[in-house]
Amino acid sequence: MNKRIVLPSVIAVVILVLVLVYHQSLAGWWQIYSVVVLQALVSGLFMGGIYSLIAIGFTLIFGVLGIINFAQGALMVVGMYVTFWLFRTYGIDPYLSLPISVLVLFLVGVLIQRFTIRPIMDAPAHNQLLLTLGITLFIVNLILVLFKADPRIIQSGISGTRMFIGEVMISFPRLVAFGGGITMATALFLFMGRTDLGKAIRASTEEREGSALVGINVKRIHLIAFGLGAACAGVAGTLMTPFFTLTPTAGDTFIMIMFAVVVLGGMGNMLGSLLGGIIIGLVESLGAIFLPGSSRLLGVFLVFILVLLFRPTGLLGGK
Repeated sequence: MNKRIVLPSVIAVVILVLVLVYHQSLAGWWQIYSVVVLQALVSGLFMGGIYSLIAIGFTLIFGVLGIINFAQGALMVVGMYVTFWLFRTYGIDPYLSLPISVLVLFLVGVLIQRFTIRPIMDAPAHNQLLLTLGITLFIVNLILVLFKADPRIIQSGISGTRMFIGEVMISFPRLVAFGGGITMATALFLFMGRTDLGKAIRASTEEREGSALVGINVKRIHLIAFGLGAACAGVAGTLMTPFFTLTPTAGDTFIMIMFAVVVLGGMGNMLGSLLGGIIIGLVESLGAIFLPGSSRLLGVFLVFILVLLFRPTGLLGGK
């Protein structure tokens, strides 16, 4: 991080902490607030793992294909409804449906890239952006036709299970979602860094023409990269179903948060997406203490704006 950014950031954090302490001392509820803050930190950390996984899929697609995929949130919703359909039709526990969800979303991603993205790979960026927006609208309306607009809830075998560390509650479904998200992100990092296919994907990201000259099938790499990005969204969707209400438009909020995560971490930087997801999860959860309802997202968007103003390349982004 640029040294010129460190000092203002530290000052801002100190001022924020002092304001919170002053607010809490006026209320006289220091002990109560401390438990609430710890609970918010735990909840934010768990949710941040999910945000990271969605953002990593987005970053992979952007890094390899150079496309801002607005359909990532809608693909996450597809993963949710695949899980819901398997649960309703065959009684499959949401966590056991994870391999099927990953496979379905990978295939959906491959089909989207092959028949819609590939023909406009050389088109202007705004055409690609509008196309992914159109894909989002198509997916949302298709889900509306198939499943209607009624909110859905899925109960897994561990729904409602919790434990306490002191006075802080740990929700097992959220803990599993966090662990699954971090595990999938780690597996993707290892895949990209230690396998021949992963190295081919990285090579295509760095130099598309040079990769083609040394025998890498770049078109095939694009299919795989988009499929993997969609699969990450599917994993996130499946892991969230035991504690999240399903609606066809659930991806709208997540796509905004995902952009904040990616910008914070650095466009095209997968490690940055992991870090950014954790930070945004914590900011959102802490914001919910002081800002009721949907206003909790104000903190997320404030971070988004500050990063654009003072660190537009993100925390770990290159020049």
